[in-house]
Amino acid sequence: MRTKHALTSEDAHKMMAACKAEAQKNNWKVSIVIVDDAAIPLLLERLDGAGPTTAEVALGKARTAALTRQPTKLWEERVKERPAFLNFPAGLAIWGGVPILYQGECVGAIGVSGVQSQDDEKIASAGVAALTG
Repeated sequence: MRTKHALTSEDAHKMMAACKAEAQKNNWKVSIVIVDDAAIPLLLERLDGAGPTTAEVALGKARTAALTRQPTKLWEERVKERPAFLNFPAGLAIWGGVPILYQGECVGAIGVSGVQSQDDEKIASAGVAALTG
């Protein structure tokens, strides 16, 4: 057996605070979802004014990043090369999902939806940086 790192509730809240700070600094109305390495939601926040579909989209982005251990930006680019990736079962191939890597292993992911995709990713990356430095 090996020891496996896992996100704690404290970790998730720390990352959520950083994501929210980045969104609020820019007055972005988004939903933010943090999942564990199995893509199970740990935290979800739909900020005031975020659209009703943003929570589902953010979850899809987070799931994709966690299950593939890759940013969703990569999958959006791959779909352009090979449209068959649209049928990929891991979630959504849209920018805004970022895996959380700790000591070379994926321990979860953050998905954000509500603004331009590159800005969604900027918010998610702020959360990851709060944990990993």
